[in-house]
Amino acid sequence: MNPYTIFAEIIAGNAESSRVYEDDVVIAFMDIRPVTRGHVLVVPKKQARSLAELDPDTGGRLFVVGQKIAAALRASDPRCAGVNLFLADGEIAGQEIFHVHLHVIPRTSGDGFGLRARPTSPERAELDTQAAHIANALG
Repeated sequence: MNPYTIFAEIIAGNAESSRVYEDDVVIAFMDIRPVTRGHVLVVPKKQARSLAELDPDTGGRLFVVGQKIAAALRASDPRCAGVNLFLADGEIAGQEIFHVHLHVIPRTSGDGFGLRARPTSPERAELDTQAAHIANALG
């Protein structure tokens, strides 16, 4: 595994960032390619390329800090009407930097951001089968 990412450089203080928050486990900073104004990234200091590699306690901290930043976004200027939390796990899911990170995306009416999908309507039997496969994989 190549340990280098731009996030490693930011964490080490070797690359510029506009920091919002930092503790012993995570760092949060402004995304340099925001999808909306105020878009923040929350990044664990210890690199994990995927959720499977991420320590569960670190993952929990990632979301605790994301929740705090979401509340701060709702209280800061300009105020947002909502917040999306987004984490892409794997290239097919849209992950571009292979160091787990949580996007905290403030939302306002007409901001142009949105998830576009075509929901399906599977039969209950198919849902039950999928649930059984996932439950079995959990152990």
